[in-house]
Amino acid sequence: MLSPAATGLTSIGLRWRQLLLVYVLAVGVLAGSAYTMYVHYDFSHSLDTRSYLSMARGEFRGVSITRRYRVPVPAVAAAVAWPVEQVYARIWPQRATTDWPLRLAFYLVNTLVLAGAGLLIFRSCLLSGASPPAALLALVAVLTSRWAVYTAGLPLVDSLYLLVFALAFYAARSGSAAALVACILLGPHAKESFIFLMPWLLWFARPALSWPRQLAWLAASGAVAYAVRHWIDAQVGAPPQESLHNALDHVHNLAYSLRRLLSVKGAGEIFSIFGFFWLVLLAGLRFSGKLWLRPLDLSGAVLLLVVLVHMLLSGDLGRMGYLASPVFAVVFSLVLTRHPAFQWLWAAPAKP
Repeated sequence: MLSPAATGLTSIGLRWRQLLLVYVLAVGVLAGSAYTMYVHYDFSHSLDTRSYLSMARGEFRGVSITRRYRVPVPAVAAAVAWPVEQVYARIWPQRATTDWPLRLAFYLVNTLVLAGAGLLIFRSCLLSGASPPAALLALVAVLTSRWAVYTAGLPLVDSLYLLVFALAFYAARSGSAAALVACILLGPHAKESFIFLMPWLLWFARPALSWPRQLAWLAASGAVAYAVRHWIDAQVGAPPQESLHNALDHVHNLAYSLRRLLSVKGAGEIFSIFGFFWLVLLAGLRFSGKLWLRPLDLSGAVLLLVVLVHMLLSGDLGRMGYLASPVFAVVFSLVLTRHPAFQWLWAAPAKP
């Protein structure tokens, strides 16, 4: 049960004007830093970005099976690119027939989606008992990560998968059935590794929907995902068993990922996810952990294990580690709210 003070803080986060303000702040934090990435990134060495640009153009042949079925973000970006292209034709005619309109569309879509994930993370912080200023600082810490800049500025689909994790964590915290249904419907299309999040949902998101209802929604979402996969496979002439072989190949990453995780380079990669914002958590370790561990409860710890599985199977420790943003933000905001060293942040200014 939340304390009366925490309940009051939660009610603040539910007012739509304040939510809109937080969302605009999230967009502002992302848009400026990601714009440089969008303009200056060298696509010549990035197979991922070239693949998603091809998918947005409706070209699936030649796209790796690892990325081929992640269609929502490329599809939305393609829809946004059409009006952008009309503007380009009037202002920069030389760019209208290039990838620039599509790249701009990805930048816009990913920024808006990632800001939506940030808004859900902010609300999860409030539900855990953090003060609104601390929750805002946690939001800034998450959205200024190098992976946020990378995700928002480039033709990638990671923004949607972070939104899925943010929806899952928020649904478990708030009991929101709508958030959980959105998570289930988007998850299989965001990334295939959503399957590792499903057991967590079935157990910890029961306040939002009972597990039989969750299974019904998962079955419906899985059927849609299978239909999309079948259609794409028919376009490229790929055998159905190719997906299974690709999934099993990821198991080979385990030994490599473990060696990397336990190395100095791996430690640096983990530190780079949130950078010097980790130091706030170190300060929390010297304080009573009960004040921020109890609100986090078992669901947060198990979600970190789900993220760890993603990291080990992908081999991309930093990029997958960024999925832990909801848990990091809650701990970060609670330390800022309750640690004596940060009380001056919330103190009323002295009268002159």
